[in-house]
Amino acid sequence: MLAAARLLLSCALLSASVSSLGATLYKSVDNYGAVSYSEHYSPGAKALELREPMLERIDERVRLQAEVFPGGVRFMVRNDLHVPMQVQVRIDKLVNAFGGDKPRLVRAVIGPRSTKVIGSVLAAPGGQLQYAANFQYAMGDPRPRSMAYLYPFPWKGGPFRLTQGANGRFSHFGPKGRYAMDIAMPEGTPIIAARGGVVVGVENGQSGRGSLRSGNFVRIMHPDGTMGVYLHLMRGSVLVTEGQQVVVGQALAKSGNTGNSTGPHLHFVVQRNVGLALESIPFQFDRPLNGLPDFTAGNP
Repeated sequence: MLAAARLLLSCALLSASVSSLGATLYKSVDNYGAVSYSEHYSPGAKALELREPMLERIDERVRLQAEVFPGGVRFMVRNDLHVPMQVQVRIDKLVNAFGGDKPRLVRAVIGPRSTKVIGSVLAAPGGQLQYAANFQYAMGDPRPRSMAYLYPFPWKGGPFRLTQGANGRFSHFGPKGRYAMDIAMPEGTPIIAARGGVVVGVENGQSGRGSLRSGNFVRIMHPDGTMGVYLHLMRGSVLVTEGQQVVVGQALAKSGNTGNSTGPHLHFVVQRNVGLALESIPFQFDRPLNGLPDFTAGNP
């Protein structure tokens, strides 16, 4: 008879690592409300500290469950999200396990809103099985290959100004956001889907800076497994819900100034799971941003 098993869960949420930057950036706002960043001081500019990464809270609706049965324990993962999740379970600190007490590592992809048994450990005869389990997960299935795609502008109106591009030194230097684009625009600008897919995450109730650095957002998973994320949206403006299918050009929300935002703008980024890590990937718009400054190197 197997005695009560010990389960220690440690949910490790993968986040962007942030290197320490010694440079000082200066924020300036023009007469149209567009925000710019520069390493060079200009009259009226304010010095900024480069610290907080652009992070989005990962919904904790992915759970590891241990089910004890006579002679062992099996591990199941429940995924309540509308997106596939890649999971990893490391089972270590084994005592009296059949097949030896070396650590064991299991990886699997769990489909949307489903439960899957991903492994089990049997007890050796005549003893009590003991173990610890460390659980990690990331959004998306890393196996599909990204398809080439030119993104139409995810907004109506303009023209608007690019205030920070790929590898921007204010906040686009971590794995999750290094290829993001910040487009300054008035609050209330219509935000539309730049690519079709299924809505897999939304936030609609945050005011001002709030608790989420991303502010209000919409996350859409595309058919090839990549995800478009629209951040800093106006509170109460999100028009779509999780699980909803959207098409190109469909209204999503209105632009805002919520979360870790230093001025009204849309932060647009394309991400994918590269293997238990969610990272931004390069993307292109389907037409040039005529007349906008080039911040692709992070410098004005």
